[in-house]
Amino acid sequence: MSDNTRKTVLLVEDNEDNLVVYRTILEHVGYRVIEARDGEEGVARAKQDLPDLILMDISIPKIDGWEATQRLKADPATDAIPIIALTAHALEEDRQKALQAGCDGYLAKPVEPRRVVQEVEKFVGPPTAVSET
Repeated sequence: MSDNTRKTVLLVEDNEDNLVVYRTILEHVGYRVIEARDGEEGVARAKQDLPDLILMDISIPKIDGWEATQRLKADPATDAIPIIALTAHALEEDRQKALQAGCDGYLAKPVEPRRVVQEVEKFVGPPTAVSET
């Protein structure tokens, strides 16, 4: 299957174990996954690749996920891309902060890999744009 028929998820995550787990499950179900290890790289990759969705870890180097999300939502080129916050902060005020920063969804870590897939599908649908008839 060519990459241009698969939906792309930008995974912004600095923890190698989490990166491998989320990338593996997303690729397994059929999404194309691109990665960034910090907030600045995440913003740059989003503008360069215009992914269908961004999974944004909040506790990342250089600029945090809140700042990266605000920058992307303030840019007309990237403001429509759904952003799902991935955070170990599971308090209600953290959820509110995620939504105020512009995140479209919120997942508290540790999160089941299947939940990540469900959340991605909720926003962008199944991994391929082609019909399976």
